[in-house]
Amino acid sequence: MRFALFLAIHVLTIASAAADTLYTGGDILTMRSSAPEYVESLVERDGKIIFAGPLAEARKRADAKATTVDLGGKTLLPGFIDTHGHFVYFGKNLVDANLFGCTDIADLVARMKKQVAQTPADGWIVGFGYQARALKEGRAPTSEDLDQVSADRPVMVVDSSGHLGAANAAAFKAAGITADTPDPTGGMFTRKADGKSLAGPMEETALNAVRSKRPPFTGELAARAITGAAEVWASHGQTTAMEAGLGLGNDDIGIVLNAIDKQLLPIDLYLAAKDSALDDTLAASYAVASQYNPKAGGIVEKLRDARPDLDRRYVNRVRLGGVKFWLDGSLDTAWFTQPYTENPPGKTGAFAGYRQIPDEALDAIFEKYWPTELQIHMHMNGDAAADQALAAIAKAIKKHGMHDHRPVFVHASWLRGDQIEKMKACGAIPSFLTAGIIPGGDAVVKLWGPERSAGAMASRTFLRAGLPFTYSHDAPVSPVPSILALVDAGVNRLSGSGKVVGPDERVAAYDALRAVTSTAAYQLKEEKTKGTLEPGKLADLVILDKNPLKVEPTTIKDIAVLETIKEGRTVYRRSDDR
Repeated sequence: MRFALFLAIHVLTIASAAADTLYTGGDILTMRSSAPEYVESLVERDGKIIFAGPLAEARKRADAKATTVDLGGKTLLPGFIDTHGHFVYFGKNLVDANLFGCTDIADLVARMKKQVAQTPADGWIVGFGYQARALKEGRAPTSEDLDQVSADRPVMVVDSSGHLGAANAAAFKAAGITADTPDPTGGMFTRKADGKSLAGPMEETALNAVRSKRPPFTGELAARAITGAAEVWASHGQTTAMEAGLGLGNDDIGIVLNAIDKQLLPIDLYLAAKDSALDDTLAASYAVASQYNPKAGGIVEKLRDARPDLDRRYVNRVRLGGVKFWLDGSLDTAWFTQPYTENPPGKTGAFAGYRQIPDEALDAIFEKYWPTELQIHMHMNGDAAADQALAAIAKAIKKHGMHDHRPVFVHASWLRGDQIEKMKACGAIPSFLTAGIIPGGDAVVKLWGPERSAGAMASRTFLRAGLPFTYSHDAPVSPVPSILALVDAGVNRLSGSGKVVGPDERVAAYDALRAVTSTAAYQLKEEKTKGTLEPGKLADLVILDKNPLKVEPTTIKDIAVLETIKEGRTVYRRSDDR
């Protein structure tokens, strides 16, 4: 039913252009200033805003056949912009087992058994969303656990961060992984005590080595991944989505090209592609990092070959905007200069996480991309990873000069003061994962300690310094890609138990909204066309049932998205029965 509804909406988006639309009768928040600014009305024509201001003037500007939309006291904002999500990955996960909220291994196995009947006979049985630390056993599932699902077919589960997982023996066999397979740089295959067989759990790049062998999504399945994700993104007010790591799956390019060819997307999709030329380096030791071949054909090259203009403009709503690299891991494997306050499960000694990319390889990546127009997006959670990024940027600037690159520090969960000053100097922008670190604050405090957790996602610090920042959901790391949940987290910083994590880093609702509208557009280098309600910009709009600036702050996440409009055409409308 959900896909049928989406298709009906999609048909609406490709219908012939209508007359002007005049919006009035509610709070129309332009987001174009450093302080809240409201206008009485807005006029849309042919997908663009032609006027925002007094109603009397709007009626003069609109054509005679204009449709007037009475907002009825509701709130109109620029469409929300996703600054770091995994759109394609999320869409693929829609057909996998939902493991969010699993209480123990038995619960996980039971959910995976139900998935067997929904999986083609030649497909892998896959689940996503568990957290090892939240399971009663306090550990990840083993190969033996997953063999209960099927001993003959590949079974793989991935935790909610997307960085950790486990597989059964059949999955390892299908991927060509044995106990003798060396651990890749920046990852680890867990082995049994005898060292002669794989235990099942895997971390970071080791997980990628298995995940990449999953049979590709094709045909209807590939289309469903795109249309399903688009329906969810639009239902949360997003008119621009992001796939931040295209190429993690061996079928990602095919899925995206299919979406372009068949015009499946009702909203824009910004791509940050994984540089697959790095794969051989990550699978090798630091000693052979120099083997990185920046000229090797990778995801970027394949996309350009298929669609030469993809990195210059949107082609059927898809644009190649950047490249993506991982410098460290997640909450449990973030790379710090100082050890964890309490070690994550299975870690011993003075554990401080670990890097994923050798310095030599990262320098080669910057040499390849810094002189180009493609943005560099770097996943980092710990301050040691930020040090590595800043050092690579400094080398690139020294050799190629400074220009308007806007490198993105993805997550940037904990930064030192000196690093923030260096980010300012090179124009870097953090995309804070408020949907993950803040709600998971109880675990963050336990692992990282009170000082680092209080300073995580340092929104207020950046605001005081006059520096841009954005908020992101990283879906499917967040099971629901809610933009309003990000705003809520930035304003309130409440953990799952209701404790305030870092009260000094809370920001006002308007500043949090800028992080998902005007500043988000700036991060994507699309501020000339998106992010604010101004004449000449795209009519990318969202209508909310309440004004986030006028409700009790802890209820911002509960505000409903009533309608999402992409270039003047409705791509989502909330039904009355919700």
